Amino acid sequence: MEHHVDITGIAIVTSVALLCGLVLSRLKQPSIVGYIVAGIVLGPGGFGLVSQSDSIRTLAELGVLMLLFLVGMELSVKAFQAVWRVALLAVAGQVGLSLAVTALAGLILGWPMERSIVFGFIVALSGTAVAIKMLDDIGELKTETGRVTVGVLIAQDLAFVPLLLITNGMGSGAGLDIAIFLKLGAAVAALGGLVWFLSRRERLIVPYGAWFRRNHDVVPLAALALCFTMAALTGLLGLSTAFGAFMAGFALGNSDGRTLALRATHPIQSVLVVVFFLSIGLLIDLRYVWDHLGEVLLLLFVVTLVKTAINVGTLHFLGEPWERAFPAGVIMGSLGEFSFVLAAAGLSIAAIDPQGYQLAVTVIALSWLASPLWLDAAKRFHGLAAGTVVSLRPALGQIYSGEIAVLNRFFAITLHAASAAVDTIRRLTKRDEKP
Repeated sequence: MEHHVDITGIAIVTSVALLCGLVLSRLKQPSIVGYIVAGIVLGPGGFGLVSQSDSIRTLAELGVLMLLFLVGMELSVKAFQAVWRVALLAVAGQVGLSLAVTALAGLILGWPMERSIVFGFIVALSGTAVAIKMLDDIGELKTETGRVTVGVLIAQDLAFVPLLLITNGMGSGAGLDIAIFLKLGAAVAALGGLVWFLSRRERLIVPYGAWFRRNHDVVPLAALALCFTMAALTGLLGLSTAFGAFMAGFALGNSDGRTLALRATHPIQSVLVVVFFLSIGLLIDLRYVWDHLGEVLLLLFVVTLVKTAINVGTLHFLGEPWERAFPAGVIMGSLGEFSFVLAAAGLSIAAIDPQGYQLAVTVIALSWLASPLWLDAAKRFHGLAAGTVVSLRPALGQIYSGEIAVLNRFFAITLHAASAAVDTIRRLTKRDEKP
């Protein structure tokens, strides 16, 4: 009987997750947002059908490893080589400026240093899936703007690993001590060495590749074994299990077995990634969101605006013209998939309290839901980019001329009404003062 209840629960969870994913996809939103919504609906903030448990946490951790493994397989060294200087400098600028902004906010709000650092890392990363979808929708994926944007996104994915190492290292209780920087240096050296090694070859040759191509049923198990073995090895070395999973995927993604491995492991990755984002939804408290709705929306606006300004300013400072820097910066304005992982890591080391985690996760999810607004901005700028753009202010004036005209009319009407109201009050006051 208990087994029947478990099967029923699994059926309900998978059905609701599928339904939410389909609905959000129809609304032109990333399906992973639908999985978060499913977690909210099923969790304590919704109908209370599912709660966080050890089994869900374990599956969610496996989902993080598979997400990193998948991202690693999707990264192409060849595509990165053409723009690597601009991409790496742009990411360094994004991370540095984001840390400066959150450090200033933390100083004003009295945050500890660890919280400011974690929030800076969260803000610095962009949504790869959302950004690539935007580029594809406006036909810029294969253009110079697309190549620069994708290069920066790849560099951000590469930078995520050291950012996660720093976040986890701060949980030791000793703060940012020398051991963290030694581990960080080792991880960066290993990652840089792998990138250099892969860039010197057309493709890595997978051992026994011909045998794997004849025996497709073994490929998923082999890929999972590679992912979890590398994760275990780096975990034993004190680096991070996520770092090992990413390195394994990155090496496999630049080998002759990439296509076969992607096709074979995609169903497993999809299921575990669903569990990961479902577990995030389970932690979102709708009552907290409703009680702090103004704070959430204000923070969403400020974070998105600051992040977009940092992206555009950094790219233009590095020599990219406005017609490329602005659409690329807008497209990278949403927060990233890995921001969820960093928020969870910050919660686990107590750098973020549960309320701060609620706020961070809610803002990240809403930034994806707001992505159509940024897509609309990118489309408008795409139409203007065929001309000559010499500065940002005239470009913004042309892109949003309709909205600016409406706002001007609104302010004119408001000022006229206010002036009329003041005149009326003055007349009434003078009439009352007459004997």
